Amino acid sequence: MPTLSKTEIAHKLKSLPAWTLRNGSLYRSLKFENFVKAFAFMTAAALESEKMNHHPDWSNSYNVVEISLQTHESQGITDLDFRLASKIEKLAEIFSAV
Repeated sequence: MPTLSKTEIAHKLKSLPAWTLRNGSLYRSLKFENFVKAFAFMTAAALESEKMNHHPDWSNSYNVVEISLQTHESQGITDLDFRLASKIEKLAEIFSAV
């Protein structure tokens, strides 16, 4: 899968304003009401990621989940990363991320 140019990435980020670029990846930090909601969100996101065969680099500390997306095979950001980021955004709304 081809990597996106800086211009393409900047254009696509306009539709995902909570996401930024960090260390060559799409990045998002999400905060939830508590650990259970954070973990439930991660479980739902893991199932979506598995369906896409595209897995995030992420971490969880109590009620905060940090996510980085990059297509490792392409060594950069691709449309696949933006598709997963969009799914993650929908899940963040469902699980009431702040």
